[in-house]
Amino acid sequence: MTDYLYSPWRLQYILSEKEKGCIFCIKPHEKDDQKNLILYRSSLSFVIMNLYPYNNGHLMVVPNKHVSRLNDLSKEEYSDLFELVILTEKVLTNVYHSDGFNIGLNLGKAAGAGIAEHLHVHVVPRWNGDSNFMHSINGIRVIPEAFETAFAKIKEGFDKISSKK
Repeated sequence: MTDYLYSPWRLQYILSEKEKGCIFCIKPHEKDDQKNLILYRSSLSFVIMNLYPYNNGHLMVVPNKHVSRLNDLSKEEYSDLFELVILTEKVLTNVYHSDGFNIGLNLGKAAGAGIAEHLHVHVVPRWNGDSNFMHSINGIRVIPEAFETAFAKIKEGFDKISSKK
């Protein structure tokens, strides 16, 4: 017997009309970080909220450089990206007190990348028992916190940690 993992709630993203161009290149240049859900910027990367999250606090860490593969990053860019992944884990732990994390990359469409042309690292906080009956029975994700509330809370977490540097 084969097991399947369904996430029909993602259909909204799949069927939605996609913006022209790369959102990971366009959004940072618009300079409206709150509107674009950009929480933090380092010198070579940034952290953005996922508009179609798998869980509360689902963030993405993105290099400024438009590349699709890790080996297209310089050592400096790679280091900056993963230092920001570590910082993001720390901020989410402080803000949400999560029990664990899924941290990963999908490189290429065949690997499941929704935006394959621009590399990004998913950081998803997890809690013991965070899969509930709503998703199991109805295919509905319950994200208990509004984006505006989550943005303010996580942004404050980044601000606190970065001011200590």
